[in-house]
Amino acid sequence: MIIRLVLLLPLFAVPLFAQTAENVLLVLNEASPTSMEVGMYYAQKRGIPQSNILRIKITVDDSISRQDFERQIELPVRLWLSRNFAQDRILYIVLTKGIPLRITGTPGKDGTAASVDSELTLLYRKMAGQAIPPAGQVNNPYFLGNAPPAQARQFSHADCDIYLVSRLDGYDNTDIRGLIDRGFAPAKEGSIVLDGKGSSDEKGDIWLEEAADLLAKAGFSDRTIFDNTKKVITGTKKVLGYYSWGSNDPEIRIRRFDFEFMPGALAGMFVSTDGRTFKESLAAQAPADSGNSQSLAADLIREGATGISAHVSEPYLEGTVRPNILFPAYLSGLNLIESYYLAMPYLSWQTIVVGDPLCAPFRTRSLTAQEIDKGIDPDTEFPAYFGTRRLRAISVTAYRKAGIHPDTIRLMLRSEARLAKQDQAGARQSLEEAIARDDRLPDAHFVLASLYEVAQEYDKAIGRYRRLQQLLPDNPAVLNNLAYALAVRKNNIEEALPLAEKAYGLAKGNPTVSDTLGWIYYLAGQNEKAAKLLEDAVRSAPGNPEMHLHFAVLSEAMGNKLASEVALQRALEIDPKLESRPEVKQLKEKLKK
Repeated sequence: MIIRLVLLLPLFAVPLFAQTAENVLLVLNEASPTSMEVGMYYAQKRGIPQSNILRIKITVDDSISRQDFERQIELPVRLWLSRNFAQDRILYIVLTKGIPLRITGTPGKDGTAASVDSELTLLYRKMAGQAIPPAGQVNNPYFLGNAPPAQARQFSHADCDIYLVSRLDGYDNTDIRGLIDRGFAPAKEGSIVLDGKGSSDEKGDIWLEEAADLLAKAGFSDRTIFDNTKKVITGTKKVLGYYSWGSNDPEIRIRRFDFEFMPGALAGMFVSTDGRTFKESLAAQAPADSGNSQSLAADLIREGATGISAHVSEPYLEGTVRPNILFPAYLSGLNLIESYYLAMPYLSWQTIVVGDPLCAPFRTRSLTAQEIDKGIDPDTEFPAYFGTRRLRAISVTAYRKAGIHPDTIRLMLRSEARLAKQDQAGARQSLEEAIARDDRLPDAHFVLASLYEVAQEYDKAIGRYRRLQQLLPDNPAVLNNLAYALAVRKNNIEEALPLAEKAYGLAKGNPTVSDTLGWIYYLAGQNEKAAKLLEDAVRSAPGNPEMHLHFAVLSEAMGNKLASEVALQRALEIDPKLESRPEVKQLKEKLKK
C-alpha cells in the first residue's frame, strides 16, 4: 500500500517550503508618489517590517545610466544589507513602480545594456568579492535547466550567491494594488493556457509542448490547454497560467484576450520588449499588421495576471523564461519568484519579474530562520554563508598567491564587519593585528590610514601611506593621499608637491587627484597653476563639498569675490556642517570686506 501511494503522488511532489516577509527588502523611490503609495500598501498587506523598507531618491525615467545605477540604486542597497548584516537573511529584493527599468548600454549578446532588476540580482556576488563584467549575460546559478522538476529546490543562500529581484508595477496604482491583492490571496484552481504559433520545430513551441507534457504527467492534464495551431486562444475562464508568443505570433493582433485570470495567475510571452515601459502614456497601440509595435506585459497585469516575466530589451529566445520549468515549479509548491528564476537562464540580462515574490498558493511550510540564516560566523563576524564566500573570494586573490596566512585574512574580514557596525575601534584593532602578523597588506594599510585620519592621528596615517608607497610605488591613490597628508597636516609642501604631480601624471582627469595638486599649488602660492586644476575638479565632481570649498578659497585669493561666494554657498548646501570649520569662518570674514 505504501508503494502504491508513492506512485500516485505528482511527478514533482517533493518537500517544499516558502519564505516570509522578514526575508524581503522593499525599495521605494521617494521621487515617485506612486512608488511610495504602492510600496507602503504592499508593506502593510504583507507585514513587511519597517526596518526592511529602503527609501532612495532617483529618476523616475524608464532608463538609467550604469554609473547612476551603481551609485543611486546598487550602493544604497549594498549599504543597507551591510549595516543590517542581512546578506543571508534577505532573499528577495522588491522594487516598486517609479524605479527605472533598464540600464543603458550597448546592444547585442555582448552588450552592456541590462534590466535594473537583473543586474541587481548579482549584488550578493559582488559584495562577496567577485568581479562581474558589465558586458553580456551571466549564467543563473538557480536555473533548473534540463534537470527533472523534482530537483527544483527552494531558494536560499546556502546554495546560491544571488538575490531574487521582482517589482510591483503596472499602468497605475489601481493595477498594482490589484496585483498585490491577488498575490496575497491566490487561488489553486484554474487552467494553464499554452498558446503556440503552430510550428513543430520552433524552440518556443517545443518548450510549450514540454510544459503540457510535464503538467499532464504531474496529474494536471485536465487543467492544461495547449494549442499549437494558428488559432489564438481567447475568452478562457479560470486561467491560472498563460504563455504565448504575444505579438510575435502573426495571428495575435489584440491587447486583451478576455481571460478570467484567477488570483495568483502567472504569465509570460516570447516578446523582445514587452517590459520596455509600464507608463500608459507611452504604451504602444494594439499590435498592427505593420509589425511596428509589440505586446506589453502591463496589458496582462491590467487583465488580471498576478505575476509576469517581461523584457526591457532583446533577450534572444534562449534568454527567455522557460514555460516548461515555470508552471511545473509553481504548481509543485514553489513561490512566484522562485518559479520564475528557476526558469530564467541568464542574469545581468534583459528580464524583469513583476509580482509579489511571496505569492505561493501551493506551498506547504516555510523554511526556518536557521535554515535561511545560520547566524554570525565567529571567524569573520559576517553572516555565515556570506562570510564563507567572502573569505573564499579574498583568499584566491593575490593574498593567497603571496602566501598570506588565512588567519590574517580573517582579521581583515573581521575589520570589514566591524566597520559595517560603525565599530571603528574594533576595526582598527583587527587591522593593527593583521599588519603585525604580515606587513604586506595594502588594503589593510589603506583602511587603517583612513581610520587614523578620522582620529586625527596624522603621523600614524602618514606612516601607513609611506609603507604603502613602498608596496605600491606607482599607485596614484597612495601618492595622492600621502601628498595631501604631508601638505595639509604637516605643512610639508616641499615633499608633498612632487608626489602630487606624479599622482596627477598617473591619473590625469581624476577629480580627487586634480583637487589635491591644485590645493597644494595654492598652498605653495602658485595660484595660476591651481586655478585650472581646482576648476576641473569641481566640474568633474560637482557633489563634492570639499572641492567647492577649495575653489572658493582660491577664488577669493585671486580677487574673484563672486566666484568665491557662489562656490562657498554650493559647498555649504552640500554639507552644512562645513559652517563650523575655521577656514570657512575666515573666508566669510574676508568676503565681508
